[in-house]
Amino acid sequence: MTYPTPALTPISNNNNQNESLISLMQRHIIQDKYDNGYKQSTFEGKSQQMLTVMDQIDHLGFVPENLIELEVNWFYNSLSFDESFFANESVDNIVSYIHTLYAAKLSSYAKSTDESAPLDIHFARELSDHAIYIDTSVPGVSNIEGPNYENSIDKKYLNQKDADGNVFRVESFRSGIVTKPSKPEANSESLRCYFVYKCNFVNPAPHKDETDLKVISDKNFYERSTENTKAIYSDIIKKVVERTGPVIELYEVDGSQERRIIIGFRQGTAPGYISALSDLYHYYGLTSSRKYVEQFSNGVSVVSLYLNQVTAGANGASPFAIRDSIQQVIREASLLYCLPNTTFQEHFATGDLSLQECIYAHSVFVFIQHFLNRLGPEYTSLNKFLSPTNPEHVEVLEKLKQRLKGETFSADYVKNIINDQIDLIRLLYVQFADVHYAKPTGMESIPTTLSYQRLQGEEVLTPEQMKHLIEKSATNDHQSLVMKAFLTFNENVLKTNFYTPTKIALSFRFRPSTSFLPVTEFPTPLYGMFLVVGQEFHGFHLRFRDVARGGIRIVKSRSVEAYGKNLKSLFIENYNLANTQQRKNKDIPEGGSKGVILLDPRYQDRANLSFQKYIDSILDLLLPGATPGIKEPIVDLYNQPEIVFMGPDENTAGLVNWATLHAKSRGAPWWKSFFTGKDAALGGIPHDHYGMTSLSVREYIEGIYQTNGIKDQSTVRKLQTGGPDGDLGSNEILLSGETYVAIVDGSGVLHDPKGLDRNELVRLATERLMINNYSSAKLSSEGYKILVDDKDLVLPSGECVSNGTNFRNSFHLRNDLDVDVFVPCGGRPEAINITNVNKLINPKTGKVCIKWIVEGANLFITQPAKIRLEEAGCILYKDASTNKGGVTSSSLEVLASLAFKDDDFYTHMCQNKESKVLPEFYQAYVLQVQQTIKNNAKLEFFALDALAKLTGEKRSILSDTVSIAINDLSDELQLCSLWEDAKFRTYILNNALPSILIDRVGGLDAIVGNVPDSYLRAIFGSWLAGRFVYERATKIKVDPKLNKEISIGGSGVEFFEWIRNLESKE
Repeated sequence: MTYPTPALTPISNNNNQNESLISLMQRHIIQDKYDNGYKQSTFEGKSQQMLTVMDQIDHLGFVPENLIELEVNWFYNSLSFDESFFANESVDNIVSYIHTLYAAKLSSYAKSTDESAPLDIHFARELSDHAIYIDTSVPGVSNIEGPNYENSIDKKYLNQKDADGNVFRVESFRSGIVTKPSKPEANSESLRCYFVYKCNFVNPAPHKDETDLKVISDKNFYERSTENTKAIYSDIIKKVVERTGPVIELYEVDGSQERRIIIGFRQGTAPGYISALSDLYHYYGLTSSRKYVEQFSNGVSVVSLYLNQVTAGANGASPFAIRDSIQQVIREASLLYCLPNTTFQEHFATGDLSLQECIYAHSVFVFIQHFLNRLGPEYTSLNKFLSPTNPEHVEVLEKLKQRLKGETFSADYVKNIINDQIDLIRLLYVQFADVHYAKPTGMESIPTTLSYQRLQGEEVLTPEQMKHLIEKSATNDHQSLVMKAFLTFNENVLKTNFYTPTKIALSFRFRPSTSFLPVTEFPTPLYGMFLVVGQEFHGFHLRFRDVARGGIRIVKSRSVEAYGKNLKSLFIENYNLANTQQRKNKDIPEGGSKGVILLDPRYQDRANLSFQKYIDSILDLLLPGATPGIKEPIVDLYNQPEIVFMGPDENTAGLVNWATLHAKSRGAPWWKSFFTGKDAALGGIPHDHYGMTSLSVREYIEGIYQTNGIKDQSTVRKLQTGGPDGDLGSNEILLSGETYVAIVDGSGVLHDPKGLDRNELVRLATERLMINNYSSAKLSSEGYKILVDDKDLVLPSGECVSNGTNFRNSFHLRNDLDVDVFVPCGGRPEAINITNVNKLINPKTGKVCIKWIVEGANLFITQPAKIRLEEAGCILYKDASTNKGGVTSSSLEVLASLAFKDDDFYTHMCQNKESKVLPEFYQAYVLQVQQTIKNNAKLEFFALDALAKLTGEKRSILSDTVSIAINDLSDELQLCSLWEDAKFRTYILNNALPSILIDRVGGLDAIVGNVPDSYLRAIFGSWLAGRFVYERATKIKVDPKLNKEISIGGSGVEFFEWIRNLESKE
C-alpha cells in the first residue's frame, strides 16, 4: 500500500477563524506516557502454572522436548499478555493454545524455504464466554485478504447482543514480536492480539440514561481501569447520553508522539464501525499499539485507539504530520459512523478511494438504483401510442416497464461499472465537494486539513467537461449512462449534511428535476425531495407543496427476495403515496407529502434506530448549524427557510413522541407541529386511539349502505385486509356492524363462511392482537386459520395449502369467498394491479365478484385495476377520498399548536403527566375534530355519488378530478383579492376554524396574530374551494345524454354567484 492523496473534508468554518479543528477541541493531556489506562495485574501462581503447562505438553508429546520450555516461555512472556489472562484461564486451554500456535508456526515455515519470510500466524479460539485471536499483520496496513479477525469480532461480538442477550468487551494490542527477525524494521510484520470477554456488569439493567460507572461498568473494567480512565470514560458517557451521534475526544500523551482518540456511541447504532476505524487511521498513515472496546450496561460503547505514526519500513513512512493525520481521523470518524460498510469498502481499505470518495460513490449508487432512466425512448414512444384507458394496453405497458426496470440494470451490474471507473469517481467527487464544502475564509495562517490541501491542487471540471470525459472513457452506452447519473446527482443536490462535523446518516435535498424524474413516469412535479442514506436503511421524503403534510412509514422485508421487490418499487411507491396525500389533503391547508424508509435485509430489527437516523439527518438540513465542531453552517443552494411536517404511518406510530422531543432538543422553533399523532402529554391527538382514519372510511361505508337502502349491516358479508392489531384494522372492527367472513393480516388468513365470531374479533381489536390469536374453537366446521409459517395444510374444502405466506399474499384475490364489501385496511401497495385484477372478475359474465370496495389502505389497488373493477360493475371509492381522516386530525392538531401561546398550549392541549387527566378543552376539541372528519367525508361521498350518477364516469376517476379541482381553485383563492376583503375573510375563517378553538384562544384576532399568514390563507382557500366543489356537485342538473363533459370546478360565473350567496349570509 502506498499512501494516497487525501480526499476533501472541510475544516471548521465558524466565527473564530483562527482555530484548527484540534485547537477547537478541549485539549486533554495524559501526563504519564507509560500509563495505558489500566492497572497491571499480578498473577502470583504464574510460575507454578507454567511448570504445570510444560508437564502436560511433555505428556502429550506433540512438541519436541527440547522446544517445550522455549514455546511456553514465548507464549507467557513474549506475547505481552496481561497476567490476568493466565489467572483466568485453565491449564487445558493454555496447553491447547500453545499447541495450536506451534502448529501454526510449523505450517508457516513449511510454506516457504526463504529464511527471511515472515512468520505467518492466524490463530482463533472462540469459547462460550471469551475468545482469543492472534494474527500476523503489518502496522498501518489493512489486510483484506487475510482472515479479517476484526470484521469477525465486529459481526459476532460487537454489532449487537448475542442470542442470550450478552455483550462483549475487547482488548487488543500489538505484541513486541517481529515476525521477520532478520529484518527488524519498525514497520515490519508483527503479531496483533485480540481478547474478547463476555461482560459481567455491576447492574445489568440500569436506566438507559444512568451514567454512574459504579452502576453501569463491567466488573473487570472497573477493577482494572485507573482513576484517570474512569474520569475520561465518565465524561464521554455523559455526553453520549445527551447526544444522538458519536462523541469523539482527543488525548495527547505528554512526552510522546502517541495520540489517543476515544469515541463513545450507543451500542448497535453503527454495525462494523470498530473494524472500519482501522481502515480510516491506516489510510492516514497511523497504526494502533492498543485499542479497547468497553461496553456499559446503559447501552453505551466506548472505543479507545492508541495511535502512532507509521515509521520507515517496507511500505514507506507516512507522508503526513501526525497532527494532520489525527485531525483527518477525527473529522472522518463521524462520516464513517454514518456508513461503516459501503458497497465500495474494499477500495477504501486498499487506499484506492478515500473515505469521502467511497461514501460519495455509495450514496450515488443508491440514487442510481432508483433513478437511472431504464425505460428508454422506445418505451416512451409505445406509451404515447397505446391507450391509457384500454386495460389490455395498460397491462402490456405495466409488464414491459417492470421487466425493463428489473432486468436492464441490476445492482450488481451497476456496481461492476462503477468499480471499473474509479478515476472518474475521484473527479466527480471533487466536483461535488467543490460545491458543497463550506469553504473557509481568512485562514491563510492556519494549518489546513490534508483534504483542504488537496482541493487547492485539483482541477474542477465543468459539467460539460465532465460529460465529455465520461463519454470518452466509457466503452459502451451502459457505462456512459451510469456515470452520467453521477453528474445528474451532482447537478441536482441543493444541500447536504455530508460535511457537517457530526451526523448519524447522510441526507441530500434535491431539486426535483426531469433529468431524473421523467414526465412519462412522474407527471405531477414534486416540490421537494430528500434522500437519506444510512447503514441500516435508506429512504426518501417527497412533498408536492412548500407547506405539506404526510406520514412516515417503515417498510420491512421478510426475505432477501421481498427486499428486492420493495427496493424496485420504493421511490414510485413513495411518489404515489405523496401524490395520493396531495389529493386527500384537499380539505386542509397543507399539501401532500410522504416519507418511506426501507430497511436493509440485514437490519430488519433496527426499525427504531433507522427512524431516528432518518429524522435527525433531515433536521440537519432544516436547522441552521450554529455549534462549531458539531453542527456548522452548510452550503445551501435552496437558500430559503424550509419546514417539513410529518406524521405516523406504518411501523412508526410509536416513534412520533421521540421525533417531537428530538426536534425540540435540537432547537427547532416549530417542534410542536413537526410531528402529529403524538401522545396527549405532548399536545398530540393519537390517530389510532381516537380512530381518526377509520371515521372517514366508515362514512363511505355508511354512505354506500344509505344509498343502497341497507338498514341491517349484519346482512352484509365482509372481507378485510389489515388485522385487529393495526390502527385502521382494529378501529374498523370496533366501529362496524357487518358480518366478517375473512380477515387477512401480517400473521396469516382467518376465514369462516359462516361468519367470524364478533365478540372474539372485538377482543382482538381491543387488545391489538393479530388474527393468529383468534381462538380456533370459535371457528365453524368450514372455517380455518392459516398462518404464514404453515406448510402443507388441507382446508375443510379439501384444498391443499403448500405455503402459508403465498396463500396469505394472494387470498384477497379469491373469487369464491361470497362477500359483499371489501375494505382494505392494510397490505402492501399494488396488491391488486392490472396483471391480477381479472381474478376478481367472472370470465363468463364479466362481472366482479365483490359489489363494493372502500379502499382504506393507501395504494392497495392501482388506478388501472380500479378502472377495470368499476367497468366490471364494482362500486369503488379510492384511498384519496376515503383515507383522509388522519390528515384532517393532524392538520387541526397543528392548528392548535400554532394558535396557542406556549403556556396556553401546555394548559389546554397537554395531558397532565402525573395525574394523566386530559384538559377539558382537549376532550371537547377532539370531539370537534372527529365531527369535522365525518362532515368532510360525507360531503365528498355524496359529491362523488351524485357526479357518478350524473355523468356515468368511474368514481376512481372522479375522485382525482374533484381533488384536482379543489386544489387548483384553493391555490388561486389564496392569492386573489378576496383575502383582502376583511369582512368576508372574517366570515370564512369563523366558519373554517373550529369554534371551540376560536373561543379558547380569545377570538379570531388572537388566532390571526399567532398563526402565520400563509397558513391562514391556505385554510381560507381550501375551505372555500372544497365547499364550492362539493356543494355544486350535488346540485348540478344536466342531462347526461346531452352533456357528459361537465366542469367539476364550475365556471367563473358559477363561483361568483356562489360567493355572492355566501356574502349575503355574513
